[in-house]
Amino acid sequence: MAYTYLAKLSPRQKMWFIVSVAAVLLISALGILNEPVGSTQAPNQFTVNMSIREIAPKLDVTGKGLARELALPLDTPKNKPLNELGISQEQLEHAAEHILSHRSTGLKYYIFVAIVLFGLVYLTRFGRPDNANISERKLWYPRIPYIACLLAAVMVCGFVLGKSPNPMEGTVKVFKSMVGLYPSIISKLLALVFFIVLAIIGNKLICGWACPFGALQELIYSLPILRKIKRWKAPFWLTNTIRGGLFLVMLLFLFGIVGGRKGFVIYHYLNPFNLFNLDFDHWLIAVIIVVSLTLAFFTYRPFCHLICPFGFVSWIAEQVSLTRVKVDHEKCTDCGLCIKACPTEAAKGRVLNKLFGADCFSCARCLNVCPQDAIRYDSVFSVKQIFLTLKR
Repeated sequence: MAYTYLAKLSPRQKMWFIVSVAAVLLISALGILNEPVGSTQAPNQFTVNMSIREIAPKLDVTGKGLARELALPLDTPKNKPLNELGISQEQLEHAAEHILSHRSTGLKYYIFVAIVLFGLVYLTRFGRPDNANISERKLWYPRIPYIACLLAAVMVCGFVLGKSPNPMEGTVKVFKSMVGLYPSIISKLLALVFFIVLAIIGNKLICGWACPFGALQELIYSLPILRKIKRWKAPFWLTNTIRGGLFLVMLLFLFGIVGGRKGFVIYHYLNPFNLFNLDFDHWLIAVIIVVSLTLAFFTYRPFCHLICPFGFVSWIAEQVSLTRVKVDHEKCTDCGLCIKACPTEAAKGRVLNKLFGADCFSCARCLNVCPQDAIRYDSVFSVKQIFLTLKR
């Protein structure tokens, strides 16, 4: 099948394939070369004879941020030795280790870009052979490139490079900076903008192709042995209400509107990315991981749909995505095959031309089932359309 698919590609598409693979390797190499070499602070370098003011700058957090990690009020005196505040050496080392586990590796940003770029070129340029007609739909968008990217996301962006950075963390840290838990909001805001831009360039590609925990759920859902099992397609109105409601609750607690104490982040207890550092400092994290991965056998990306704050943010961003699944309504006969193939209600939203449809993770399942060739992954505005618009 793979050989037949490659043989069907036109010379132009083969060139796109070669260039995209070369770009992935080049971007990855640049990330490796730009990765700083050197040791980081070790948790046991800090002692309880030191104050919050002495330790916090070395951990790249504010005094409030370190106080929150130590389960102290945010207005705790920052110049007192920690032992006078009732903090043990074990508590300090645990807090420092947790903060250091969130330290981002720059290489991971390069890998995210590489995977998203490859996914974008695959979906728009060579996923479907130019020389394959409708009767050869089985050759369209083979799963191997997608699965390879998912495995790279899990192994490299997950277990090899650790949990940070990730899209969920990129969202939460911006709001944590607003209450003084990080010394600068600019770097956190830039990280969030980075992830949002990747979600806009290709419809939610950062979530669908590069996010390690999203990829792990996708791989479980895609297991061939499960194809005969009828899976539950959760109503989007329900999942988005839960996800958006949880996001609002997070803000109410974080800013002290509820609970009366600023700095409490509920996502710290719901963060499945801790899996990639094997860090289960709270029992609820382990429960979320187990439940999410178990539910992934029976429904599509449960954590992404029900909890992830970036899932909610990127759903808003994808409304203006530059490339996405597009339906030619003049060709469409409403046969429903794409709706059936789609693991969410996204294809249904595209067919019905809904303004705010369900999350589309650019998984390509809908792209090779249409008997009328009415559905494609393409840019919202073609170069020709832009030229004609400017000419007018």
